Amino acid sequence: MEGRGPSLVDVAVLAGVSTQTVSRVSMGLDNVRPATRDRVLAAMAQLGYAPNTAARALRYGSFRTIGMIAHGLARTGESRTIEAVTEAARDEGYTVTLIDVENPSSDVVSAAATRLSHQAIDGLVIVRAETVTPDTLALPSRLPVVVSDSRFVGHHPAVGADQVDGARRATQHLLDLGHRTVHHVRGPAGSAPAQLREESWRATLQAAGRPVPDVVPGDWTAASGYDAGRRMAQDPEVTAVFCANDEMAAGVLRALHEAGRAVPGDVSVVGFDDILLAEYLWPPLTTVVQDFGEIGRRLVARLLAEVRAGGSGADTGSSAATRIGPDVDDEALHEVVPVELKVRQSTAPPRG
Repeated sequence: MEGRGPSLVDVAVLAGVSTQTVSRVSMGLDNVRPATRDRVLAAMAQLGYAPNTAARALRYGSFRTIGMIAHGLARTGESRTIEAVTEAARDEGYTVTLIDVENPSSDVVSAAATRLSHQAIDGLVIVRAETVTPDTLALPSRLPVVVSDSRFVGHHPAVGADQVDGARRATQHLLDLGHRTVHHVRGPAGSAPAQLREESWRATLQAAGRPVPDVVPGDWTAASGYDAGRRMAQDPEVTAVFCANDEMAAGVLRALHEAGRAVPGDVSVVGFDDILLAEYLWPPLTTVVQDFGEIGRRLVARLLAEVRAGGSGADTGSSAATRIGPDVDDEALHEVVPVELKVRQSTAPPRG
């Protein structure tokens, strides 16, 4: 093998299998016996063989790879969405190439998309575009794209949890328990989910004819929830709090405990997301459950449908994205995953 790198044939000879079997293993297909796959992978490692993705794409019409752009991987929503997309892609025989952008500005996200398109991907998933808007995001021409952000409906297919119904359920639950009104700890400015949850909380109070308290700002972290809880603990009028995510709710719980305000005896608290720790907080947290697994499956299914159709249907090669077209139903491009309210011990009727 002097003068050239190891070939697919070399791997097949060493592993004692056909070249077709080596090709199946390199593509990540599951129609290979585990023992055979292990033998092929061992031969690849021994020879230092790397599959030629460009040649594979020419032969099979696919790189079997999905690109993904995300920001704030430490946040629950982002990390669980990424995990869900990766698992769903694996089930379809695809791998995922992830770029974690430092900030979600249009220039940074656009540059990341271009970089991924040069790394042999079949399509792109953008997780939570945040401050990016459809009119400022430039993407490689004809690249199939799906976005976990409802603001991109009409520009790219979008999949996301029903933020509006989730916030409505949380707020209405507290009102139904008998609380006069509900205070709100919101997520960071510029976050689309935070904005939708705040708007739905406000609309629910207004529809019930209840006073709308000033919003308490947060940034998704437990520390910001703790600061908000310390402020609200000093106000005896606060009997019910809806937090825009579970981490901030955890901070609120600690602050209320330290101030001697019992939960749920003095103050009821509801979160959003249903993180793994939610049921192990004290008291166990009532929260809105997002089905991140279903979101990931739908994102991948929608993207692969676009890939097999031959593109995203939008010419995004210019400086601004182009709408898919007025004849396309926006609802057909936006899949809303239902949510549910998980009632635990952090909510109860107000004293008296």
